[in-house]
Amino acid sequence: MNRNLLVIVIGLLGIGAGVLGYWFYQEQHRSGVDISIGPRGVTIQER
Repeated sequence: MNRNLLVIVIGLLGIGAGVLGYWFYQEQHRSGVDISIGPRGVTIQER
């Protein structure tokens, strides 16, 4: 494998890990209202 290709693959993996980490952080600190409709009716929960 070419050295430049290896550097590009490692860089892309690092960027992917950063994006996934940021997305996970945003999901954990999301605020607002959760509205769901199920067999027991409508439920509203504050996040």
